[in-house]
Amino acid sequence: MSTSRTAYHHGDLAHALEAAAMRLLEEKPAQEISLREVARSANVSHNAPYHHFADRQGLLKVLAERSMADLVAAVRTAIADADSPVPALIAGGGAYIRYAVQNPNGFDVIYDPTVCVPGHPSATMAPLITELEDALGAAAVAAGLENETDAVALWGLIHGLGTLCAAGHFALDSALAAGESAIRRMLSV
Repeated sequence: MSTSRTAYHHGDLAHALEAAAMRLLEEKPAQEISLREVARSANVSHNAPYHHFADRQGLLKVLAERSMADLVAAVRTAIADADSPVPALIAGGGAYIRYAVQNPNGFDVIYDPTVCVPGHPSATMAPLITELEDALGAAAVAAGLENETDAVALWGLIHGLGTLCAAGHFALDSALAAGESAIRRMLSV
């Protein structure tokens, strides 16, 4: 019996494929990852991914969902670890920026509009989006930013800083300092 066949029948094909895909995402953009490559990395037959992913778009959606779950966890942890509202908001924004820089391929697939269509997220992605918005929104309100315009400005700030920093336009320390400075100005503290 081949290794591929043994690996396929071990009973956890979905986990093996998703773990392999996430490892590949650390190395290359999602758009460059093929189902055949995921199968090879998971040590299963080249047809095995079709038991879990309907097609390549299904693979990309799972990569986006898993990446979003990681982003949400990072932001939630940073907010929870802070000792007061303003540092919590700054920490949450910093975690968002840091995730974009340290996981650029995951960050890109989260916001790829061909994968997560704006206004039409998957059933798995929708609650993750809500959780991220709620975490940052609650931190913003607790810190003193209470209107929706401020929340949009905050998201644009941290998303833009993360995107520009991940693209190499400035260092992570500079992005984090700029984010903190802008948040403090928005709060007038």
